[in-house]
This record gives sequence, C-alpha cells and structure tokens, in this order.
Amino acid sequence: MKKNPLTPFMEEGRLEAGLDEAGRGCLAGPVVVAAVILDPSQPIEGVDDSKKLSPEQRSALAIEIKSKAIAWSVSAQSSEVIDKVNVLQATFLGMHDCVDQLEKKPAFLLVDGNRFKPYDGIDHECIIKGDQKFQAIAAASILAKVHRDAIMDELDAEFPDYKWKDNKGYPTPSHRTAVMKHGATRHHRNTFQIIQKKLSSPLK
Repeated sequence: MKKNPLTPFMEEGRLEAGLDEAGRGCLAGPVVVAAVILDPSQPIEGVDDSKKLSPEQRSALAIEIKSKAIAWSVSAQSSEVIDKVNVLQATFLGMHDCVDQLEKKPAFLLVDGNRFKPYDGIDHECIIKGDQKFQAIAAASILAKVHRDAIMDELDAEFPDYKWKDNKGYPTPSHRTAVMKHGATRHHRNTFQIIQKKLSSPLK
C-alpha cells in the first residue's frame, strides 16, 4: 500500500478530529458522517480520499483506522431526518453527534467542505476538499463511506429493484428509471424532484 501523501495534522501536538460525510447527493438512504482522531504514534499508510480507493482498500483501512485511532465515531441520519431538516442540516446534526460520541474530546475540528454549524466549546476550520489534504478528514471519509455502503447493501436485499448494492442510492440513470417504474420507498428522500413526481405512488 502506498505511503500517505496527506498532511498528518494542521497543528502538530494538537488533538484534532477530522469530520467528513458520505451520501449527501443520494436519492435514497442516510447521510453518514464520521469523526476520527488519529494517533501520531500509530501512522496508517495509504489513508486517502475514500473516492480514490477501491472498496477492498477502504474496508481494510477502515479496520486499521478503528484499531489505531485515538477515537472514532459514526452517525447515520435517515432519509426521514433529511426530508425534515434538509440534507445540509442533517449533515451538521451527524457531525455534532459524532463529536458527542468521541471517547476523547478533540481540541480542534477539521471539517471537510465550506460550511459547518459551530460546535460549542471546540474551534473548527472548514477545508474545501479536505479529504484530499488532511489524513484525519480522509480517515473520516473512509469510515463514513464504508459504513454507508454496508447500509445500502443491506437495504438492497429488501429492495432489489433499485440496485442499491451497485449505485449506493446515488441518482444513476438506472436508479432514476427504477424510481419512475416502481415508485419511491420509505428510504427515498422525498425532497428530490424525481421523488416528488412519484409521491402519488404508495411508499414501499
């Protein structure tokens, strides 16, 4: 596995938690957020933006991250929550939930993206494409992706018409076609326009 090309910390010696999400742009399924505080004494080779890794690489790294990190957490916000508060606010809820869950509280939060709802008592910085810059954010992106993919794989067994094991709930042409043909499930996000067109169909 290749060595890590990303920056280990924004400020050396400070306890930093990386935060990232998976699934914001999906038609179905939860948005999943993860937080990771890496241990400088236990470096993990190969940590990178989850989108640049194969499923096998992500799965192996997720196990190593959970084993070696000082602390980590994952939070899934359902499609129901997303419809109620919108996907951005659901992401913020997940991020705050992740920080709440951490066994050791960080001194600083490294947040992927350009927006965040401040967490009381902990300073933060939003970093565009942070999962391509900082190891802690990349590690969080891996945990979020692996956790969400596992959820969608389980849901696929219950709703095989939508091929969620393949598309993970993203709006691929085949997924859109399946929605138009079979209607929406309770796991679809009703705030998406294509889903709204099928709201006259009963939810499965």
